[in-house]
Amino acid sequence: MITIINYGAGNLFSVEKAFAALGAEVCVSSNSADILSSDKIVLPGVGAFGDCMRQLSASGLIPAIKESVAKGIPLLGICVGLQILFEGSEESSGVEGLNLLRGRVRKISAPHEKIPHMGWNALEFAENHREKGLFKGIPQSSYVYFVHSYYAVPEDMSIVSSSCYYGEKITASISTENIMATQFHPEKSGDVGLNIIQNFIHNGSEGST
Repeated sequence: MITIINYGAGNLFSVEKAFAALGAEVCVSSNSADILSSDKIVLPGVGAFGDCMRQLSASGLIPAIKESVAKGIPLLGICVGLQILFEGSEESSGVEGLNLLRGRVRKISAPHEKIPHMGWNALEFAENHREKGLFKGIPQSSYVYFVHSYYAVPEDMSIVSSSCYYGEKITASISTENIMATQFHPEKSGDVGLNIIQNFIHNGSEGST
């Protein structure tokens, strides 16, 4: 069972629909027991970093998420669900993230571009992440759909699995052990996005090839 975590801050219907279309056994839940008994978990997020963290804290699900990751259960973060894996964000000063990954989230610095970064952009895979995990069988320079104004800057840049260019080079996805996340929306990214979700369903770890 794949559990999509419902804490009131995610585009749950479109994510659930994408997983179900690929034949995955999936549920949307705000129950800690469901998270801890899952084969895989999905952490979506829409809106501001601080709002997402406040809602997640109020849901009481943070301990279950951290325990499931510690147990090795594969986690897929989407959009702000990627950002809140880190320590904090320029968007919400003083708000602590999940601290599952070291690093912070910064605002896009693109004076000649519209912010938010909204629309289709090409992925550039990091050499050490090509044909692995989420990106098995995905061609270089594939286009995916973004809606964001901030991006993660990990302390360990080797976990950046893909990037894109929007006035500057920005993190498009990260992958390390059983934690994977995309700044873009795979559920809104056509066939490429569905193939990425399919890879999570069938593989779900950085070591998968």
